[in-house]
Amino acid sequence: MDQPTLTFWGAARNVTGSRHLLHANGEQLLLDCGLFQGRRAEANQQNRELPFKAKDVAAVVLSHAHMDHAGNLPTLVKRGFRGKIHCTPATADLIDVMLRDSAHIQERDAEWLNKRRKRGQEKVEPLYALKDVERCLKLVEPQRYRTPFSVRPGVTATFRDAGHILGSAFVEMELAASVTGDRPLRLVFSGDLGRKHLPILKDPEQPDAADVLIMESTYGDRFHEDIRGAEDALGAVVERTAKRGGKVVIPAFSVGRSQEIVYELHRLMSAGEIPELPVYIDSPLTAKVSQIFARHEECFDAETWAILSKGGDPFGFERMRYVESVEESKRLNNHQGPCVIISASGMCEAGRVLHHLANTVEDERNTVLIVGFQASHTLGRRLEEKARRVRILGSEFVVNAEVVALHAYSAHADKLDLLRFYEGMREKPGQVFLVHGEERQSEALADALREKGATRVEVPDYGARFALG
Repeated sequence: MDQPTLTFWGAARNVTGSRHLLHANGEQLLLDCGLFQGRRAEANQQNRELPFKAKDVAAVVLSHAHMDHAGNLPTLVKRGFRGKIHCTPATADLIDVMLRDSAHIQERDAEWLNKRRKRGQEKVEPLYALKDVERCLKLVEPQRYRTPFSVRPGVTATFRDAGHILGSAFVEMELAASVTGDRPLRLVFSGDLGRKHLPILKDPEQPDAADVLIMESTYGDRFHEDIRGAEDALGAVVERTAKRGGKVVIPAFSVGRSQEIVYELHRLMSAGEIPELPVYIDSPLTAKVSQIFARHEECFDAETWAILSKGGDPFGFERMRYVESVEESKRLNNHQGPCVIISASGMCEAGRVLHHLANTVEDERNTVLIVGFQASHTLGRRLEEKARRVRILGSEFVVNAEVVALHAYSAHADKLDLLRFYEGMREKPGQVFLVHGEERQSEALADALREKGATRVEVPDYGARFALG
C-alpha cells in the first residue's frame, strides 16, 4: 500500500485557485475546487485545464463558498466528476446562488467577447454553463458542524467553524490505518480562517490535534488593526466624503463583507456618528445572500442573536435599499448628493462595481473604500496601490478620487491569529503546509512557525507533491 500524498494544484504561493489533492489507498480526494483570478489569459487557461482527471476524484470536501475555493466545481463536473461534494448546510445554500451567478457571468462575458471577434476567429465558449451548475448541485451533500461523516471507506471528516464567512469550516480529517497502511493519520485543512470579535459570525473554533496541517497564510506577514479602529475609520471616511458632496464606493464581496459593512453603517448612523446618507446595495447576488444569512442562525454570534431576539434586522435598515435592475443601477450614476454604494465584485474584476468606479474615480469629491484582500494583478490591487491611472471596461481613467484601504475589516486571520491556531493544538502537527498566500506572506509565516518549534514547514510550489506521515 502506497503512503498517502498531497499534491497542491492551486493557492500555492498565491491566494486563488484553491485545490489540494489527497491520494490515499488508491483513491483521490479533493480539498476545494476554486477559480484562479488575476491575469486574465493565465487565469482563464488554469481554470479550463484541470491538471488531474476529474473522473478519478472520488469526493470533494469544500471549506466554504468563496469563488476562489468553490467556483470551479462545475468545471470538475463538466469534466466527469461524479462523487459527493461535502460542505456545511450554509455553504450548500450559498453555492446554489453563487455558482448560478457565476455561470450567468461566464455566459454573458463569452457572448460579449464573441460580438467583438472578427469573422473567422474561433468562438469563445463559457468556462461552464447553467446546466453544468445544475449537475454540480445535485452532488452536494450538506454536513453539520462538529458531526463526523464518512468521506470514503476509512476516511472520516468533521467540519468546525472557521469564522471566515457564513458556513465556512476548517476540516478535521482522519485516515484509518486501513487507508494509510500504517497508523491512523489526522489531517487538518484550515480553509480560510476568520478573526475573533468581528460582527455577525461566531469566532473561529480551535483544533485539538493534527499530524498534518494545511493552513492558509493570506496575512502571514502582518497584524491587523483592532476592529474598533476600523469602525472609527469607516465613520471618518463617510463623514469627510459627505462633506465634499461625494459618493463612497465600496467594492465588496457578496458574502460576508457586504453584510458586515451594512451592519456597521447602521450602527454608526443610529449612534449619530455619521450623517444619515442613502446606502445602496447594487448587487443582486448580495440581496440573495443576505436572505440566506437570515436562514442560518447557527452561525451567528451572541450580539447578532440579541438583535434578532428583539425583532431587529442586522442586514438591513431604513436608509438602505437593494438595487435590482440594471436600469436602477445606471440611475445611481446620476444620483445627486452624497451616498454610499456597496457593489460586487470585491476585487473589482467583474460586476456592476466596474460601472460605478468608471463613473466616480476621476472626481476628487468621491472615495473608493477597499475593505477586503486584493489579489495581485486585479483592478482592486492597482487601486489599493494608488495607481495614478487604471483601465476599467476597456477605457483608461485618471484616479482623482480618494482611495482608502481598511484591512482591519478583513475576514482573514492575521499573523497572530494563524500562530495561535497552530500553538493552540494540544498535539502539534509534524508537517505543516502553508497555502493561500503570496510568497512573501507564506515565507514570513513559515519563519515564524519555525521559531515556535515547527520543524517541517513547507511553502509548496504549484504541482508539488509530498508524502504524508
